[in-house]
Amino acid sequence: MADGDEDLPRDAKIVKTLLKSMGVDDYEPQVIHQFLELWYRYVVDVLTDAQVYSEHAGKTAIDCDDVKLAIQSKVNFSFSQPPPREILLELARNRNKIPLPKTIAGPGIPLPPDEDTLISPNYQLLIPKKRPAPTQEIEESEEKPEESPSQEMKTDPPQRVSFPLGAKRPR
Repeated sequence: MADGDEDLPRDAKIVKTLLKSMGVDDYEPQVIHQFLELWYRYVVDVLTDAQVYSEHAGKTAIDCDDVKLAIQSKVNFSFSQPPPREILLELARNRNKIPLPKTIAGPGIPLPPDEDTLISPNYQLLIPKKRPAPTQEIEESEEKPEESPSQEMKTDPPQRVSFPLGAKRPR
């Protein structure tokens, strides 16, 4: 084996050999530790389930049948089998009996109605009304008494412009 393999535990050497046999030559050293962690966790889960099955059967020790049952329950729980081909064909036949709706071909790309899309305008804008610019301030300020700042800040409320949701736009 390569340099540094003497320091590795037996399980790590097995994982490294498995990776090499599968054609994986370039990997991070942490990958071996991740595989070992996954491996140990799986074995502990299977043996814990086997112990539960053994205790349920009234046995004092775990035997081969308990381990096989635990592995089978893990496989059944982790992986699901696809339905049989006959069932899939029957479902496809039933679904394909319903014809597709006729399309109305027009110029360009056919799009759904505006109310069914997310690109139709559905927002509100606040457009403030502009005050006319004051003219001849200097002359008027000399003739008029000073106004308080609160009177100068009064403005008309902003004008609201809204676009209704789902409304049809003219084309």
